[in-house]
Amino acid sequence: MTTMRDVAALAKVSAKTVSRVFNDDPHVLPETRARVTDALRELGYVPNSLAQAFRTGRPPVLGVAVPDLADPFFAVMGKAVEEVAARADMAVLVSSIGYDPRREAGALDSLLRRSLSGLVVAPTSQDHGHLGTWAARLPVVFVDRPPRGLTADAFTGEDHQGGRLATEHLIAHGHREIAFIGDDPAMTTTVDRLAGHRSALADAGLRPRDELVAFGAVDRGSAEQVITRLRSAGPPPTALITGDARTTMTLVPALAGSSWAVVGFGDFPMAHMLSPALTVVDQDPAALGRLAAERVVERLRAPDRRFRRHTILPVRLVERRSCWSPAEASTLFPSSCPGSGAGDSRAGAAAEDTGTRSPGTPPSLAEEPPP
Repeated sequence: MTTMRDVAALAKVSAKTVSRVFNDDPHVLPETRARVTDALRELGYVPNSLAQAFRTGRPPVLGVAVPDLADPFFAVMGKAVEEVAARADMAVLVSSIGYDPRREAGALDSLLRRSLSGLVVAPTSQDHGHLGTWAARLPVVFVDRPPRGLTADAFTGEDHQGGRLATEHLIAHGHREIAFIGDDPAMTTTVDRLAGHRSALADAGLRPRDELVAFGAVDRGSAEQVITRLRSAGPPPTALITGDARTTMTLVPALAGSSWAVVGFGDFPMAHMLSPALTVVDQDPAALGRLAAERVVERLRAPDRRFRRHTILPVRLVERRSCWSPAEASTLFPSSCPGSGAGDSRAGAAAEDTGTRSPGTPPSLAEEPPP
């Protein structure tokens, strides 16, 4: 195990100088900083977070790194991590690392230098070998996407099966031309969900059409461009699957007033309140966050214990009202469509989840069979 004294000996400086360089003290001479930095890199030194915590008397700190805290999927996941950390008397440090994979290594390194005891990370890059030195010293647990180039614990959803479920549901409603819109074609989650979609098409004797696959609906303008392109396909789709909740929410304004059936991958707040309520593939982000945080705590308490490296959680289809047959096509999100007014009676009734009756709800509404 490399210590600060080992680095100091190689760089021919004091351990105090090594500490000043590691903590980015601006008063270190440039030539000294370069020598120490080279020694740190050569020896692969990282600080012992737990030892620092015991010395300072501060509680252990659990880091959480996700692409976007505003994304409901990661917000729910982060809250579950916080609940586990609180029970373990751990503080939580949360960071949003963005969707640019080129920024990930620097953002994670900066977070890990904050005396963390463990890290839960939802990655965006395709190579996580840069975390190898850190993973040798503290628990690093991946969520949503497994690591590449690194051996580490991971908790992910059954993405391939989720793509199949969404597609099979639409096929059962009579759809044959089904579009798929994902975020980034390089993301393993998107790749697996698209593969599941195509597998279900093939099993039904349907030919997957590349012109009905699109990516990059990241804002209102790009979402409208994607929908316009899909509508111009020949023949155009009658149904749509989204690859993630962020894409779904971005697409809602562009889809308003259309008559496509829709299944979104990933549930989100208010999805059941849209008109019609949105059918989704639910990944249970709370369970992913809880299990990942519990794994960090378990590894801290029993460093030598063996655990299963990759755990895949099942997904489920939540049937609501946004799917119908091509012959029964209705209006999507009419209250969001300019000039559409308040929407029709079918859309108003669609806000209820299938099979759910609130107290006092008229039977004629609650018992309407799902399309």
